[in-house]
Amino acid sequence: MEILVAVIAFAGALLAAIAVGALIQRLRDEPEGWLIAWTVAVVSLCLSLAVIGIGYVFGFGSVTFRIYQITGSLLAPLWLAVGMVQLLAEKVPPRFLAWLGGIALTIVSVAILVFDPLKSEDLGKSLPPAANFWAIIPDKLLLGVHVVDVLIMLGMLVVAGLKWRQGDEYDTDNLHASAVIVPSGMALVGAMRFTVPALFTTALLAVAAAAVWYTVLRPLAPYEDDDDEDDFDSDRDERPSRRDERSQRREERAQHHDERPMFRDEAPMQPPPGPRGMPEPVPGGPGLPPSPSRRSSGLGDLVAEYRAGDQGVDYAARMAPPPDSGPSTGYIMNGAPPAAPAPPQRPDFAMPGTGAVYPGAELFSPAPQQQQQQQQQPGSGKPSPTIYGLLTVFTIMDGAGEAFDRLAEATVEAVRRGEPDTLVYACHAVKSAPLQRIVYELYRDEVAYRDHQRQPHVERFVNERQAMVLATNVIELNVNAAKVVPLPTAMY
Repeated sequence: MEILVAVIAFAGALLAAIAVGALIQRLRDEPEGWLIAWTVAVVSLCLSLAVIGIGYVFGFGSVTFRIYQITGSLLAPLWLAVGMVQLLAEKVPPRFLAWLGGIALTIVSVAILVFDPLKSEDLGKSLPPAANFWAIIPDKLLLGVHVVDVLIMLGMLVVAGLKWRQGDEYDTDNLHASAVIVPSGMALVGAMRFTVPALFTTALLAVAAAAVWYTVLRPLAPYEDDDDEDDFDSDRDERPSRRDERSQRREERAQHHDERPMFRDEAPMQPPPGPRGMPEPVPGGPGLPPSPSRRSSGLGDLVAEYRAGDQGVDYAARMAPPPDSGPSTGYIMNGAPPAAPAPPQRPDFAMPGTGAVYPGAELFSPAPQQQQQQQQQPGSGKPSPTIYGLLTVFTIMDGAGEAFDRLAEATVEAVRRGEPDTLVYACHAVKSAPLQRIVYELYRDEVAYRDHQRQPHVERFVNERQAMVLATNVIELNVNAAKVVPLPTAMY
């Protein structure tokens, strides 16, 4: 048994040493407080495991016992708890108090554990129980530190859960980290506080080091592809820290919610200038003639533009209101006032009527006062870098195609009417694969995407499609260049 414990201790020390190297490398890229605290904890675990292995081979002495207790029983759980506060606290005061308390407890406790005499120097080759060799002051000191560690870790686990309920992918990652670190830290405290087999204590020390390594090295949001590693290295110094980026996005989200109207027919409190600040026209709303009843818009195929070819067609003029009083088949979703009747176009526009008018056309189409200049001088504007896109490929069950299409069509209609910051939301059927559906989404920014996810019709779409879908593949997109025009609707 002694040999087995020594082997596990040395293997755990090697694992912890590798984890320390990985943490230091991560610190060079992202100097965060929680990384510093957890690096101290893993270094302590490495020293504690190494001392256990040495003690089981050569025997424990006063020095090795003190190192084992200071690193494994004091420093490792303490700095795991401090790291949890640094990870989850968004304000400076709690992070500062965690640093201050951690450093103060470390200095005072290390001084007491180093200089306080032991009850006995006869330690042997087995793992010595702390209560049999510490005097009353070091023993009660370690008890107090352990109680503080457990309370902090439990509190941070609760905080992570509360943040996750209404948070984003950052809060999901933080909850995952808390669910791994907190049980490992509490088990470590229990093994150090109570009399347990030496094999179990040694294994828990190694597991705690492995838990920190796994938590820190797993991908953190926003998730980055391997193809972007070279670009990440080139602009590493220019990227904001993960905490700053999360705080900035939460401020934008809060500001965005403040500016959104409480009710659909209520104007925003402070609309920004320009076409983007104008409210979305709602059929049948105040000041607008009632729209005739019509069938829900069809689900368009965005590749129709590419199939149409470069015909030089003025699609903006095509979407203007018709001069006669014919049936209304759609309207431009940019909130701009109706333009003057356009001159008749030739009947062949080389663009099949396969889609619906979607919000967000103003992002890629010129303003009315700029259309004449752009027709005389060719050129196009660069899309906004904040645009967020997704491409989702669904493989549906045999026989569920019609039900999925009805559900998707209802979702598209609800998105069209109630989400002005959703620029494109389209569902496609694949001609060569009848059991596949592709949903293409473009949002004004990631804040708009988070708002979209919280809508009731989106939650209904996510819940009801579960029984129809076999597999799902999600691809995140960036818009480098684009030409998007409102798609015509089918007339019924």
